Amino acid sequence: MLMMNGRATITRAGPRRRAPTGRVLMASNRLPVTACVEGDVVQTRPSDGGLATGLRGVAREWPVVWFGWRGLAGEVDDGIAEPAPGMDGSATVGISLDEEEVARFYRRCCNGVLWPVLHGWTDEPPAGDEDWRTYRAVNERYAEAILGQLRPGDRVWIHDYHLLLLPRLLRERRPDVPIGFFLHTPFPAPEVFQAVPRSAELLEGMLGADVVGFHTSEYAGNFLRAVESIGYVTRGSDVRVGGRRACVKVHPMGIDVDSFARLGTDAEVLAQVAELRARGGALFVGVDRLDYTKGIPQRLLAFERMLEMHPELRGQVSLVQVAVPSREEIGAYRDLREVVETLVRRINRRFGRSDWVPVDYLYGRVDLTALAALYRAADVMVVTSLRDGLNLVAKEFVATRADGDGVLILSEFAGAAAELRPALRVNPNRIAELAEAYRVALAMPEAERRERMRELRRAVEANNVFHWAAALLDDLPAPASPAPVPVGPAPGALPRRRSLVHP
Repeated sequence: MLMMNGRATITRAGPRRRAPTGRVLMASNRLPVTACVEGDVVQTRPSDGGLATGLRGVAREWPVVWFGWRGLAGEVDDGIAEPAPGMDGSATVGISLDEEEVARFYRRCCNGVLWPVLHGWTDEPPAGDEDWRTYRAVNERYAEAILGQLRPGDRVWIHDYHLLLLPRLLRERRPDVPIGFFLHTPFPAPEVFQAVPRSAELLEGMLGADVVGFHTSEYAGNFLRAVESIGYVTRGSDVRVGGRRACVKVHPMGIDVDSFARLGTDAEVLAQVAELRARGGALFVGVDRLDYTKGIPQRLLAFERMLEMHPELRGQVSLVQVAVPSREEIGAYRDLREVVETLVRRINRRFGRSDWVPVDYLYGRVDLTALAALYRAADVMVVTSLRDGLNLVAKEFVATRADGDGVLILSEFAGAAAELRPALRVNPNRIAELAEAYRVALAMPEAERRERMRELRRAVEANNVFHWAAALLDDLPAPASPAPVPVGPAPGALPRRRSLVHP
């Protein structure tokens, strides 16, 4: 870890890929598989989102026990006693949520308050006291499940904003266990985070970890200033918590580079690439969850502006936009879908003709083969996030391009922009400038495209998901033999609180 102005800066993980000694007990909101009801049958599918996608390969190759919700309200999972094999070879332990908990914990607290605030939006309605009690109760349930599975030599690795209280809850009960926490979203300026009710309690929850990880030095610096604002003393990247320290680290997440590189040369993928290229003309591609942080309307407006300003491009360029359904039960997401689909219809009506559709819009999920084909076929990959913790799509696109070609347009507000500097960096709020970046990407000479892609591939290969995970786990203290559960607070431990959940 390097320091700059007393704050954490990015350190490359190096060539480490070895599996850790001992098991990793990993906790996140969702398991790597999600259950859903189709008719009268419960089906499972791979979970969406960068966290599940990125960690699936780690769980397949390392000794992982993964704790999380399967996605169905009221589901009871017998795996708490004996973890059952997951579809990726990892053991899984399901955490059950009933309908009320899904509403209070998942929709109101996590998606209604924490997600927008962490991305800089503070105008969402606050959650109520009962909602926050439910948030704490669900974190307690995770703690009880993990405590029931702990063995000597285990490490615990907790992920994301759904489980901000969990590190402290575990620390109170088992101060001997190494605990890591990683936040996959941005962390905003302290004055923004203070808009969250119980923000101090959430910060103290995170400080229960030995290591608190972030994608960028900006997020880490904001967190350090936030804990200072509630009275904690920091020294460099360390926070004093009683008689112990929590260390703040910057480790941008990687992807399973080898897997995406293989997909880039897969015969079925290449067959789909040939079909896409047979349409003729240049191909722009966007792949996103349909979320208001992703800047999809801005992307469409800039595409429209380019067609307005450069009539010679009409019929010569098209945009394929994949919008993966997300949080459809929340009004803001339904409103966003209407905005996006209205823009698509307008652009296609204005400029489309019988032999050319400017925007090919797909609302739904695509399998990995189809996704890789889109990456490989794209002349220009467009990432226009208004705020993004990292954005793994940008890295996946680069890793798939075994041909060494293609241009990446990348928002300066995505965490990945700190690593992927050879991309064309844009401010997606400036529609005219974004439209001009589209034109520049189309006109870029082949030699420049290939040089930029070489540099991008070096950056992605230098920090794959195994290097990233090993770096985080290597920063944890070595596991010790389990100590007796203390009756009162251990020296340096955070104060104990009464559990709201009873097994």
